[in-house]
Amino acid sequence: MRGVSGDAERRQRWGRLFEELDSNKDGRVDVQELRQGLARLGGGDPDLAHQGISSEGDVDPDGGLSLEEFSHYLQEREQRLLLMFHSLDRNQDGHIDVSEIQQSFRALGISISLEQAEKILHSMDRDGTMTIDWQEWRDHFLLHSLENVEDILYFWKHSTVLDIGECLTVPDEFSKQEKLTGTWWKQLVAGAVAGAVSRTGTAPLDRLKVFMQVHASKSNRLNILGGLRNMVQEGGILSLWRGNGINVLKIAPESAIKFMAYEQIKRAIRGQQETLHVQERFVAGSLAGATAQTIIYPMEVLKTRLTLRRTGQYKGLLDCARRILEREGPRAFYRGYLPNVLGIIPYAGIDLAVYETLKNHWLHQYSHESANPGILVLLACGTISSTCGQIASYPLALVRTRMQAQG
Repeated sequence: MRGVSGDAERRQRWGRLFEELDSNKDGRVDVQELRQGLARLGGGDPDLAHQGISSEGDVDPDGGLSLEEFSHYLQEREQRLLLMFHSLDRNQDGHIDVSEIQQSFRALGISISLEQAEKILHSMDRDGTMTIDWQEWRDHFLLHSLENVEDILYFWKHSTVLDIGECLTVPDEFSKQEKLTGTWWKQLVAGAVAGAVSRTGTAPLDRLKVFMQVHASKSNRLNILGGLRNMVQEGGILSLWRGNGINVLKIAPESAIKFMAYEQIKRAIRGQQETLHVQERFVAGSLAGATAQTIIYPMEVLKTRLTLRRTGQYKGLLDCARRILEREGPRAFYRGYLPNVLGIIPYAGIDLAVYETLKNHWLHQYSHESANPGILVLLACGTISSTCGQIASYPLALVRTRMQAQG
């Protein structure tokens, strides 16, 4: 009788979910209703999830999903989720606790702190026990398109654990599996391409900034419109993108060097510890950034010179490098290096501290159900924290640029 009762309860629950998704009440759930419902119910990525539900639920040619097809999908889905739940429930007590979360991550080569594991549990724990039972697990992941335990852990990793606003200071961390499968370099390449697009789009403003840093004074009172007008009059519209080529070119080596240096420094700091605290990650990231800056700094000097060049002054990148070497010597490639390195510390520290403070304040005040604030909140926190960091380190950036331009 309990089996019959349990089956009836499941079918009632599936029917209620189907009715919630079937917004036009025609007895079928089409692709658009599925997308809207998944986005409203928090079923992960709506596009990925509806593809999984549609393919496994055997949608008819008209694109609709009947109650029977939907129930068949959910039945198979719950069986798969139950296997994943038992896999994470290592002591088989019917609950997933903090230590089991940490052990599961450790098996993938990722070490997380107690606080990070508690954030994961808090995002799913509805009864305040700080453990996850089967019902909480099932309801949370029922409509997610996650197929195995590794998918679950990677979902947690990218949406909750490592999201601490350190992208400019601390490189992303990857598990052993991600390193073996090549996911890490794909993400680095994607970041480099995104950086190239954003730098190209903002290149005129970047050149104007360098132009005003070097040429503005009390006597000429150079302003934004005046600076843009002068650059266009001297070299035409395309001159606004001078120096952008090497600015894009240095993204790849800088990212790669920072990533490799961060891995080595992190290993040296960690020692026998299982994980690093945020402050230790900040130190490791700052040292990695300083290492990368030291190696690629000549490209920074070349970028400043090419950004400030007059029409016809240099034939190109190699000609600019050759003239600096011949006329000023090799030491010229490291002009402004000291204020540049000193500027990393206040910028990175203030950026990270402000970001963490703003994000945690938002989570405590407005988000009690999830540890993931959402992209708009993270974007706002990142913008404010980066602005604060830029303001604090700007005097050193001004000194650096003027020293790079000398010659």
